[in-house]
Amino acid sequence: MPLVILLIIALIVFAVIILIASSLIGLIFTLIVAGIVGWIADMIVPGELPYGWLGAIAAGLLGSLIGGLLLGNLGPEIGGISVIPALVGAIILAFLLEWIGQRRRA
Repeated sequence: MPLVILLIIALIVFAVIILIASSLIGLIFTLIVAGIVGWIADMIVPGELPYGWLGAIAAGLLGSLIGGLLLGNLGPEIGGISVIPALVGAIILAFLLEWIGQRRRA
């Protein structure tokens, strides 16, 4: 009987480890897609996003939120991010950040 209980506990621990690992892989993949979307938006908009690759990831994540509100789930979805709305939102965000940066410098 103790062997059965030990086996059940081992299976539960194994299932939890698999669940946590798959969640972390999904999160990392989403951050990579957001970084690529933010980088593309940074290449399109004149100037640079602040904070380098962290700024690109933030622009991609916030851009997906903005684009999702404006366009919904249009186009393909990669890593939980609808690419076209995310890119449109990231471009809007990059233009907005560039405009705010120019006003502060003036």
